[in-house]
Amino acid sequence: MSDETSVAAQAHGGISAAGAQRLEWSIIGLGILALAFIFQPLSLTLYGVGCALVVFAGLVNNLLPLCHPGTTVRSLVVAALIVALAFCVVMLISISAAHLYGVFFVNAIAPATGDPFYRQPFVWGVAGIAALLAGLLMWIVKYQR
Repeated sequence: MSDETSVAAQAHGGISAAGAQRLEWSIIGLGILALAFIFQPLSLTLYGVGCALVVFAGLVNNLLPLCHPGTTVRSLVVAALIVALAFCVVMLISISAAHLYGVFFVNAIAPATGDPFYRQPFVWGVAGIAALLAGLLMWIVKYQR
């Protein structure tokens, strides 16, 4: 890509070729760092951080198709919000499915010993984050044109 195209992309609010390449390599580097943390033999804490980073890097990999010159920062933010919202919704669905599995298959064998999933603060926190992300996404799409 020529310098003229890169300058034109920046003039229209898009990222430059160098910025797109830095973003792409940062995303790839995050995945490599996560794998290095998982496979290091020294610390369980680093292993836990690596496990969380693998999930995060997998989600951030959805932004790789947008790593080209001329992509606006707004489109990157919107895509990141969509990915985060999808993650929160899928997490809530999976927690609900795990609870229903326990209700229908495990309770026949053993009685319930804990609070239902919908009384857990973590579930309400994730639901609140999902609602905030949905609201922010709607605000960006509606008012930031």
